[in-house]
Amino acid sequence: MLALMVLGNANAGENVNTGKSNIKLKSRMMTPEALWAMGRIGGVEASPNGQKVVYQVGYYSVKANKSRQVICVMNADGSDNKQLSTSQKSETDPTWLDNETIAFTSGGEVWSMKADGSERKQLSKTDGKVEGFKFSPDRSKVIIIKSIDFNEIIKKNPDDLPKATGRRVTDLMYRHWDHYVESIQHPFVADVERSTFNVQCSTLTDILNGEPYECPMEPFGGIEQLAWSPDSKTIAYTCRKKKGTDYATSTDSDIYLYNISTRETKNLCKPEGYVAPKSDASHTKADQAVNKNTANDNPGYDQNPQFSPDGQYIAWQSMARDGYEADLNRLCIYHLATGTKRYLNWKSDIEAFCWAPTANSKKVKSTDPQFYFLSVWHGCNNMYVASQKGEITQLTETWDDWTSLQMANNGQQILATRQSLSHPTDIYMVTPANGKKTKKATVGSGFSAAIQQLTHENDHILSQLTFGKMQQYWVPTTDGKKELVWVMLPANYEEGKKYPTLLFCEGGPQSPVSQFWSYRWNFQMMAANGYVVVAPNRHGLPGFGQEWKEQISGDWTGQCMDDYLSAIDFAADSLPFVDRNRLGAVGASFGGFSVYYLAGHHNKRFKAFISHDGAFNLESMYTDTEEVFFSNWEYDDAYWNKNRTSRAKKTYENSPHKFVDKWDTPILCIHGEKDYRIVYNQGMGAFNAARLRGIPAELLIFPDENHWVLKPQNGILWQRTFFDWLDRWLKK
Repeated sequence: MLALMVLGNANAGENVNTGKSNIKLKSRMMTPEALWAMGRIGGVEASPNGQKVVYQVGYYSVKANKSRQVICVMNADGSDNKQLSTSQKSETDPTWLDNETIAFTSGGEVWSMKADGSERKQLSKTDGKVEGFKFSPDRSKVIIIKSIDFNEIIKKNPDDLPKATGRRVTDLMYRHWDHYVESIQHPFVADVERSTFNVQCSTLTDILNGEPYECPMEPFGGIEQLAWSPDSKTIAYTCRKKKGTDYATSTDSDIYLYNISTRETKNLCKPEGYVAPKSDASHTKADQAVNKNTANDNPGYDQNPQFSPDGQYIAWQSMARDGYEADLNRLCIYHLATGTKRYLNWKSDIEAFCWAPTANSKKVKSTDPQFYFLSVWHGCNNMYVASQKGEITQLTETWDDWTSLQMANNGQQILATRQSLSHPTDIYMVTPANGKKTKKATVGSGFSAAIQQLTHENDHILSQLTFGKMQQYWVPTTDGKKELVWVMLPANYEEGKKYPTLLFCEGGPQSPVSQFWSYRWNFQMMAANGYVVVAPNRHGLPGFGQEWKEQISGDWTGQCMDDYLSAIDFAADSLPFVDRNRLGAVGASFGGFSVYYLAGHHNKRFKAFISHDGAFNLESMYTDTEEVFFSNWEYDDAYWNKNRTSRAKKTYENSPHKFVDKWDTPILCIHGEKDYRIVYNQGMGAFNAARLRGIPAELLIFPDENHWVLKPQNGILWQRTFFDWLDRWLKK
């Protein structure tokens, strides 16, 4: 299973210093070492004239147990690709200041260099506190993201007790995702010397001066949550102006407009004088007053603003309802002069978007593009175009996940990134045909596009590996519908043989089983170890309409669990290469919860289980998790509410911990102690229960990991433990 090793530097230790390795493999089967040797492409941006592209790549050293981020540049056709970073320090967030100058961060400061890597110089002096930046279009100012002390929730310890480690907590949201909230990010604006691009740090002005709120927003927000107007006079930013219990129970973030000269701020989402209605913090907001006027009040997530090229409009991603993090992600389009809003609605979530270069121009036709965007549909994240009058057409139609996009080459092309279940992220240039025929066009109606691959970051590794082939099936569900099921064949597949098979249970619970490339839940790694992978797009996942996605809320143990069983039963009954006597179920987060639940309800289908960071006891989970809005929406009520809804009663009555008496199958529990979303006591409780029941079980606990496993050596330990456990019970 783990026989493949890498010749020479097996864990690519030199990569931290030199970048891409010349790795050679002993076998054509992937191993964790080979996976961690791959470069991981990050941010990408085209130069203003469209002639060059700069991008970021992360390389990992297993030996050193750390990563190094480097900056690369190439021509817009992918030629003359070279790495600019030469030191051992990470360099990140590359962006163009002009056609010959690149700005980036290193050591917590903003730096610049020429496009050939020469003339490096430090532009900011903040004592290493820069966490993000964005220059104004005229390069006269810059936004600097820095953290400031925050003692609203966790009180500052007395100065005469410098070694005290206790934390005096006064309200909710005292920790978030993987850290205690003792600082928050704020955006600052500083003047810039146009001739040198030097940041005048003495002019730094806090946009949120005196406000106890964060921007960008935790836990995943970045510089994309702020935008400059084309005339460099205003900044649009994302903020959830709540704290404590209100913050923990709400998803109500808004878009604000900050005037550079007057320092005045305007909320673009709420009517003037708006005051949020009081809410019951222990009950879903779905039926509360805050969600009665969603059209005018924008009470849900509003984030990631972008100004139109002519500066007359702002568009942003918008969810209608407060408290629901998986609501339909639409585009809200705001006219600055009149304050009117309209929405671009689509049958699935708009994951990312960019304005067309001539959007809203008086010269364009109603059928010309206004937006390009990414959206998942039927298990693939493809590219779409919305015309001026709101008509939406698919631009690409491939079994892939497009993950980012931006206009390039004066709006003639789209610079984008793409990945799949069989290929890590690379950079592509997409040329829309906009209704014209093109020899290299993908399938589409009305619009089509030619696609050119610019980078081949991991071809030197991929070319040495044998991958499993992917298949797609539509499987009947117990409610008379059909679910899309991806099936990955083993890399060493032989016709006529039967193989051990894994049911993959997705997390979220509203995350798609799309064409994602994961460095942990990697289907090709499972295929390399001789397993068939069955991955159903059960009820609750996006890409099949909002009704399908929303069905899961309040029904965690109903239809979606039937869908899992329908998928694995179909595979066992209909696919000749599946060995029904060697089935396992694996999953993380909600997928981990699914494994714990199936362990008590599988009727001896499975021979092994693996749950990573799964919820085990939903009553405990309700008060353990930090973002209470999630539990409120998914469960309806706190467990102590006597008048709780029937959905809430069903949820708590069907918590996995209440069915441990029916557990009869070996189980591996994995958890990170810094996971504050699903706290590690959930994994420990499941493991302890299994052992007390006399069931073979193991616990893999990571004191220094959160909801994911991010450190290289921990990642390899995870993979080895994962397959050691499966092999023990499914390859006898």
